[in-house]
Amino acid sequence: MATQNMRQVRNIIHRNKLAEYIFSIIGLLSMLIGIVTLFALIFDLISDGVLRLSWQFFTSFPSRRAANAGILSAWVGTILVMLVTASAAIPIGIASGIYLEEYAQKNWIADLIEINVTNLAGVPSIIYGLLALGLFVYGFKLGPSVVTAGLTLALLVLPVVIVTTREALRAIPNTIREAAYAAGASKWQMIWDHVLPYSTGSILTGIIVALARAIGETAPLITIGALTFIAFLPDAPIKGQFPFISFAWLLAPFTVLPIQMFDWVSRPQEAFQVNAAAAGIVLIGMTLAMNAIAIFLRYRLRKKIKW
Repeated sequence: MATQNMRQVRNIIHRNKLAEYIFSIIGLLSMLIGIVTLFALIFDLISDGVLRLSWQFFTSFPSRRAANAGILSAWVGTILVMLVTASAAIPIGIASGIYLEEYAQKNWIADLIEINVTNLAGVPSIIYGLLALGLFVYGFKLGPSVVTAGLTLALLVLPVVIVTTREALRAIPNTIREAAYAAGASKWQMIWDHVLPYSTGSILTGIIVALARAIGETAPLITIGALTFIAFLPDAPIKGQFPFISFAWLLAPFTVLPIQMFDWVSRPQEAFQVNAAAAGIVLIGMTLAMNAIAIFLRYRLRKKIKW
């Protein structure tokens, strides 16, 4: 009897190990499929467009001639739009996440807000474009400008920043909060001096994920009237004369790299396809640069607080 029971136990253990091994193989294959597909796309993009990258390509405006066309207005517009997006989405998103997680009462209203914020993260981007078209372009009379594009993308990524902030704060053990209260800290002192420093790394990760999504969007920007051919740059934000700062660039027409790529790939000439591939390399480079900055800041913060 004992021998039979031991045999059954061994069979169960063997089946569990076999199931675990099969699951690990499936997981590994799934990961490899994603990685191989990603690297294949990047390799194809680089092989098509790397030879087109040059100083002239970075410093030239779009042209009807593919050999003379560049991405100057597109990459400058991308940086300006992302500057507005980050300036609007980051403080509002973090503040909203802090309020919902640390201050808001746990009742049906808070639950309703949480459900709606989570659902907004999955709304198609063109819906935000239609909202911005009615609110910013026609409602506030801002027109198809840099500030309109930045605020549109800020609305798009705001739910992601809010949810990420809440999850980062929720991951901090309550013992840290209780220790701060025991030392006589107020609620804001507890959040600012104890909770936020430990959660900043996770919040930064969420912000970069949100901005990486925003930098590649085209549908909402086309909806609000982004241009595909711009042969000029907005006014510089910094002037050489008093008051030294100009906000005229906020109301300037704009284009961004994804829209410039869309315009080029829609043309039949092969040379424009090469230009689009080169612009894609630049866009990936900008995204990787943002990720590198976030990883560096997260590393420094975690090293500083030893978390």
